[in-house]
Amino acid sequence: MATISSSFLQTPTLQSPHLFKPHQIPTKRSISFKIQAAKLPAGVELPKSQPKFQAPFLGFTKTAEVWNSRACMIGLIGTFIVELILNKGILEIIGVEIGKGLDIPL
Repeated sequence: MATISSSFLQTPTLQSPHLFKPHQIPTKRSISFKIQAAKLPAGVELPKSQPKFQAPFLGFTKTAEVWNSRACMIGLIGTFIVELILNKGILEIIGVEIGKGLDIPL
């Protein structure tokens, strides 16, 4: 039997209007609930302990970094293919004049 408890759900306590005083602030209490499955499928076992979750540091997770690097490789290879087909560099394609250096008078 699988159970899920929740202490993060907070609801204000219910008070009848004639007992509520204006200077009192309603307190919050936690609600716990259970979800029960009728029967586990054959061959399924419940884990012996809950896995420990480590929060990602500033959103950097292994999966996100793998997908970002794959997208970067596809974009870089696409840039090379466009440069080969058009026989121009990517800066020339977007209109930047190249070959003059920084053009700073000394």
